[in-house]
Amino acid sequence: MSPFGSPLSIDESTSLSGATILQEVKSQPHNYVIDALFDDPWTNAFRQALIPYGYVKVRTVRLVGLVLSVFCLRKHVVHLRDMESRVTRTGLMGFWVYGCSLCFVNSHFAAHDHLLKERISDYNTILNSQGFSFSETTSILFHDYVFWFGDFNFRLNSSDSLKSPNIDQQVKTGNLSSLLEQDQLKAVMVSGEAFSELKESDINFPPTYKYKFQSNDYDLGRRPAWTDRILYKVNANVYENITLEAEQESYSSIQNFSVSDHKPVVALFSVKVFCNYAERVVKFLPIQSWYTNQENVAHCIMGSDVTPSPYDWVGIYRDDFTSLDEYYGFIYVMRNNGDSGGNGIPGLQIHCSVLGMSSSFELKVRDREASAHLDW
Repeated sequence: MSPFGSPLSIDESTSLSGATILQEVKSQPHNYVIDALFDDPWTNAFRQALIPYGYVKVRTVRLVGLVLSVFCLRKHVVHLRDMESRVTRTGLMGFWVYGCSLCFVNSHFAAHDHLLKERISDYNTILNSQGFSFSETTSILFHDYVFWFGDFNFRLNSSDSLKSPNIDQQVKTGNLSSLLEQDQLKAVMVSGEAFSELKESDINFPPTYKYKFQSNDYDLGRRPAWTDRILYKVNANVYENITLEAEQESYSSIQNFSVSDHKPVVALFSVKVFCNYAERVVKFLPIQSWYTNQENVAHCIMGSDVTPSPYDWVGIYRDDFTSLDEYYGFIYVMRNNGDSGGNGIPGLQIHCSVLGMSSSFELKVRDREASAHLDW
């Protein structure tokens, strides 16, 4: 397993959503079968770790060995709109929350020192070929906030003075600034060849690759480099009377993680969204109790800006659900003409919005024999 990045806050007073990305996850055929039924073990481990903080997994996107999972605090779930998952030699997810659009991109570029041109090509291929269906965010960079992370594989420029032992020695003496002057990613950002539209905070951690397993020592068969990065972009002036902003509060690697030849990187951002923003809201009328072994009814009121879809559905969840995939049952919303809605499994559609959630209610067990004598 290779690195993960996480724009994630655990402070419930300010936190909203977060993403974890995994790379080089096992991708044998049996893994796909298992992952189709259950979360992959790494995603499940993240989910279990975030349960005490009230986070819910809203979606996971997988492409071969790349896994992107997005989490959201339960209290914010009903503000998620137009979640759209796409893949183009990478894993992507775009969505709206509190009136602002966010895009998470997980990428793995060409490896090896001499393939700089291929890495530049990988970036531009993804940027130019990846599209989304919503008119406001047809391109990755059209989103209000973009977080692009992964194993970009950019290395240090080759020279006689930057052999593996020399790099290792400069890292040990804390001379990171001179090494970063030779960083390929920073160079192509300046030249405009790749990632020039995005920003990266200052790097104050050692190169993240290549380590010996179960060790903090470099495998000097490869030149150490900052292959694993988290970049971001803010389209600050797209709305009237408000300036969007993202404040990066931290950017670091996790040195005590030693089950990979990479060190994971993690970043924490605070972003500005609209306060008390409401759009396409569905409100459920109070539900007193439901009973097993009989038909139950829930009533909801759709906002005037809600456009009905044949794929609208209502799911039944435990009060302490930890994933939007954890529904116990579902039904497609019935139409006025009596026809049922769409077919298939909820959540597998490309687009998904959470328009409303009822208050908790009790599901009671009614005795089958007693209910048989009731006059309905």
